[in-house]
Amino acid sequence: MMTFLGGLKQSIWSHFSLFITDAQALAAIFMIIFFAIKSYEMMVGDKKMEVMPLLRPFGLAMIIIWWGAFVKIVAYPTDLVEAQTYQMFESEQQNVEGLRFQRANLMLAVANSLITYQAQTEVAEKESDTWYGQAWDSVTSTVKQGISDVVSPLLELKNRLKVGMQLLVTQLLEFLAILILRIAVYVLFMIQIIYSSILVILGPFSVACSILPSFRDSFSTWVARFVSVNLYSGIGYLIMYLCALMQEYGMQSEISRYQVLVGQNGTNANLEKLAWFAGNGILSFGTVIITFLIGAICMFTVPSISTWIISTSGITSATSSASRGAATVFAVGRKISGSFV
Repeated sequence: MMTFLGGLKQSIWSHFSLFITDAQALAAIFMIIFFAIKSYEMMVGDKKMEVMPLLRPFGLAMIIIWWGAFVKIVAYPTDLVEAQTYQMFESEQQNVEGLRFQRANLMLAVANSLITYQAQTEVAEKESDTWYGQAWDSVTSTVKQGISDVVSPLLELKNRLKVGMQLLVTQLLEFLAILILRIAVYVLFMIQIIYSSILVILGPFSVACSILPSFRDSFSTWVARFVSVNLYSGIGYLIMYLCALMQEYGMQSEISRYQVLVGQNGTNANLEKLAWFAGNGILSFGTVIITFLIGAICMFTVPSISTWIISTSGITSATSSASRGAATVFAVGRKISGSFV
């Protein structure tokens, strides 16, 4: 998915020249207006002849002409930040993946231990309450063992269904938490692609408008917003790196607790502690699930964090408007689905 988003970004950015011709024509008109204003000011004596202010429109026109190269130059520092934070995230994610496999094996060992102990418990109950009553004490141990060998697999299968449901609920909860985290990441990067693409495609108009004194700050505002939006990916990877550190701590914490339940290798189960743990309803301590949800929440703070680094107005408000629009669409969809139901 991240490879797809990266390719999508490059594909959209390649259409930067859609409005270059229109922007050049607009810049030419604004240059004529600008020179007319300056000429009139010098003619009436309000201003003296100054060369540098007259060169500014030519510099802005050159930016429009070489717009593709200019965009790459402006985006280069943010690309460096993205590459560095991505490497940090990838290195930490490898550690997290290893801990996830270790934690999954211990969780499976806990489930198998619960299945075995529950089967043994029910066998003992049936031995004491059924079949021959008091005469059971006179039966040889070989017969007892034979009956136990027959009944135990059946009871183990029955208990496997019970523990399997707990394991299924646990895996569903973790899958939903990971899914929410991934959706948050994908939404952030998609917003970054859409915003940056709009800025790249329509940016030449901001440069052309900045030729006029009344819109002089439009170009600098565009640069600030473009840099701020391009920082989304770098900040996003940095937050994902910090969330990976939290996930690593949460998994190590749960691994140590699972090892207390079933031993270092999952072969030395503690019956009393397993009984307490089975009463929770799920085979998880919840720490890892919470770290996934915290990571998802933090991903939506990236636009605000970006404005801390490059101060600009409009990006956060645009993101808030998008959030309100998404909430409105969700509410309408829920009403429609409710009416059908």
